[in-house]
Amino acid sequence: MENEKNLGGSLPQKRKFTDHLLVLYAGTVALLLLGQILGSFLVLPLMFVKKNTAFWVAMATYLMFAGAWILLLLYLRLSKKNRPILRTLGSEPAGNRGKFLLLGLGLGFGLNGVCILAAWLHGDISLTLSHPSLGGMALLFAAVFLQSALEEAACRGFLYQRLRRSYRRAWVAIFGNSLLFALLHLTNPGVNALSVVNIFVIGVFFSLMVCYLDSLWCAMAVHAAWNYTQNILFGLPNSGIAATYSLFRLDSAARNSFAYNRAFGIEGTVFADLVIIAACVGLYLWGRKHGKEPLDIWTREPSPVEEN
Repeated sequence: MENEKNLGGSLPQKRKFTDHLLVLYAGTVALLLLGQILGSFLVLPLMFVKKNTAFWVAMATYLMFAGAWILLLLYLRLSKKNRPILRTLGSEPAGNRGKFLLLGLGLGFGLNGVCILAAWLHGDISLTLSHPSLGGMALLFAAVFLQSALEEAACRGFLYQRLRRSYRRAWVAIFGNSLLFALLHLTNPGVNALSVVNIFVIGVFFSLMVCYLDSLWCAMAVHAAWNYTQNILFGLPNSGIAATYSLFRLDSAARNSFAYNRAFGIEGTVFADLVIIAACVGLYLWGRKHGKEPLDIWTREPSPVEEN
């Protein structure tokens, strides 16, 4: 994880003001907040749809992040300093391949499913099938992927890469972006200490995918599958935000335990923290043994297109 040979001599010796951690935090938060404000105007027409209101409320919740996508892509494209980060979104990184996308979906469904199964077996939750439309479920998966991928593009794309460039240490980029990822959820309903730990650790897990698998796509897929499983498939709170449309409906008899938190969902529990920590350790050990060098987006000479 600490091979930094590609981040050497061509970089400036003195860190500029805009390269400092808190400044990068502020910039990331501003992009996300302004993007969601823009997105709220884009999805406003959905609020006037009367038919199947629960479905359209769920769609609007996720589609709001389209505004943040627009703002982030514009910022990266128009800012010469940040333009190389666009390379992490396409197929140039070795890990941005279909197989890693599928791997991410499997990991997201599997890890979240294990946490939900533990809560169900322990009697913490009771679920009732609600018979939603298959078309609606498919559309919601696309909307959830858009939201989850945006958070990855902002935290494991923009912020991670800027921290790698500014601090020249992978661990600063990994833990630095994960800390902001956790802080961004502090205002969510029902947040507690265990949920903050969970979100921080899962941010580390996503970052290790970028570091060892060279795959932002894999992180996007895990994030999307994790959110979709708990919120849209099983009707559980997604980081404290309750589902309005889902395959299963959560009974009100849910209780707090080591595997479930009524206010925040499975993410606010000891069990979920242990599951994600185990996943981090497994990926770290695999990466130390088999990991390849990720694409270094900062050393290549910019193309004429990037210069213009």
